[in-house]
Amino acid sequence: MNPPVLVEVCVDSLDGALAAVEGGAGRIELCAGLAEGGTTPSLGLIEAVREAVSVELIVLLRPRPGDFLYSEGELDLMLRDAAHARNAGADGLALGILRANGSVDGERTRALVEATAPLSVTFHRAFDLARDACEALEGVLASGCRRLLTSGQAARAPEGLATLRTLVATAGDGLSVIPAGGLQPDNVVRVVRESGAHEVHLSASGRCVSAMGFRREGLALGAGTLPGEYERRATRAELVCATVAAVAGLERA
Repeated sequence: MNPPVLVEVCVDSLDGALAAVEGGAGRIELCAGLAEGGTTPSLGLIEAVREAVSVELIVLLRPRPGDFLYSEGELDLMLRDAAHARNAGADGLALGILRANGSVDGERTRALVEATAPLSVTFHRAFDLARDACEALEGVLASGCRRLLTSGQAARAPEGLATLRTLVATAGDGLSVIPAGGLQPDNVVRVVRESGAHEVHLSASGRCVSAMGFRREGLALGAGTLPGEYERRATRAELVCATVAAVAGLERA
């Protein structure tokens, strides 16, 4: 009997990691700043999450928000962060590097994959900003990455199903193509069935209002819009649980 569909949850806090595991996540991707697409988490957060959970732990390597065209200094920083993550007990890494022309930078990606072995490497949704999905897939396959997170280059995975099907079929056993973006308990079964994927990736987050009694109205410390510091999104164990339950009857192809 084939194993069930694996649910990977992206979190940016210790509480989020605990909620993901409580809900039944089979793997965690750990980052900081999930609201801005995710950046590299602190060493302290990696250590705390590793001590608290036993499921597979993937650490995001993204030295800054914005595009995925990196300088030599930023690549060196990614290598340093990878070494810290490995020493802290991470099982794998998630990263993505593009060239200025919109193609996957296979050479630099492969160099990071080889330098961080034996950790497994996921090519993240930088893929969805590449100029051509099939060309980009060739670059990811050649880089030695084991997994690929993608919405099928659409705003949400349910809208990119045609491309996801092509990617899954083309990659075959050489790479696990993982639908990501806009997945919810009410659409995840359709995405799995129609794409042929055997893993899914989601944040399973919901609105979380601050418990602060005193509030400084009309002021936000970041560049975001109000309510600023008094509201955020956080991983919800019940959403993870509902997603796991939805795919429980499905089997990996």
